[in-house]
Amino acid sequence: MNRYGPQVIALGEVMLRFDRSQRHTCAAPSLQVWEGGGEYNVVRGLRRSFGVWTAVVTILADNTVGRIVEDLILRAGVDTALVHWAPGDATKGRARTGAIFTERGFGIRSAPGISDRANTVVRGLRTGDIDWDAVFASGPRWFHTGGAFAGLSETTVEVADEAMTAARRHGMTVSYATNCRPESRENQGRADSAREVDLRLARHADVVVGALSLTGPRSGQATRIHAGEVSDILPHIAKLVPQASVLAITPHELPATGVNVCPSAAWSLPTGVVTHPPMPEFQVLEHIGSGDGFTAGLIYGLLTAADTLSEGLKVTILQRALTYGALVMTGAR
Repeated sequence: MNRYGPQVIALGEVMLRFDRSQRHTCAAPSLQVWEGGGEYNVVRGLRRSFGVWTAVVTILADNTVGRIVEDLILRAGVDTALVHWAPGDATKGRARTGAIFTERGFGIRSAPGISDRANTVVRGLRTGDIDWDAVFASGPRWFHTGGAFAGLSETTVEVADEAMTAARRHGMTVSYATNCRPESRENQGRADSAREVDLRLARHADVVVGALSLTGPRSGQATRIHAGEVSDILPHIAKLVPQASVLAITPHELPATGVNVCPSAAWSLPTGVVTHPPMPEFQVLEHIGSGDGFTAGLIYGLLTAADTLSEGLKVTILQRALTYGALVMTGAR
């Protein structure tokens, strides 16, 4: 075990998050302030729920807003040593840190997230900006990134590819979470490339979360399936990403906001498809970010089962990892 640096490192955007719980954001007299971002949420969950030493690689604008985000990251216990800084100029709409406004949702009303990400500094990251050999020099065990970061711009796709390649070169386990919401690519006129980007990057990964997004009627959107179809679809997806040791999906039937019906599931070649025991009307405290929480729990379950990805997984190990994922989804962080 690495005792001299973070065990898990994530690459992604970190935004200032404004939350009004179950009230509509546009009618909110006050907002709670948090930090958030798809890939960052995973290492935050690992730190808060399981005490794992984690770090995030990102870039923030060096102004008051960026420093607020840094302070929030520090409060969560995530290492900020790998955070990069860019001169901030928010007054002219350049070099700024992004923001997201969230609501919890209720019943048939979904939990929306409204992003304000124009001209953020993280969009401008390019290959060569980060010395990945230096980032991984302390010997971390796991690297995580995803389509939420890769979908920000043409250059962030290349940065994610560069980072995942370097992580594999350093012998790390690599995980990738697909982006089943291609809104950012639609805004740039590239909706059809969402799945192609996911496939390209998922082929660098040992663990792929949100694997259903790699197939379906439209690029970047997950296939809608019933519980009985999981055992057929996951082996099919495995052929698209032959290097992956584990494919995982989160609960995928949502009769109401915060209520999941179908169990999570994972696939590996030694075990086949493994599902979490059914939990009728499984309750999720906070729907936004719950998939990231699932990913954190899954990673923890696999991380604590030493060398299983190379030596061969067992059904009990995958079931335990899925259980940890469900635990973090409930808000245990």
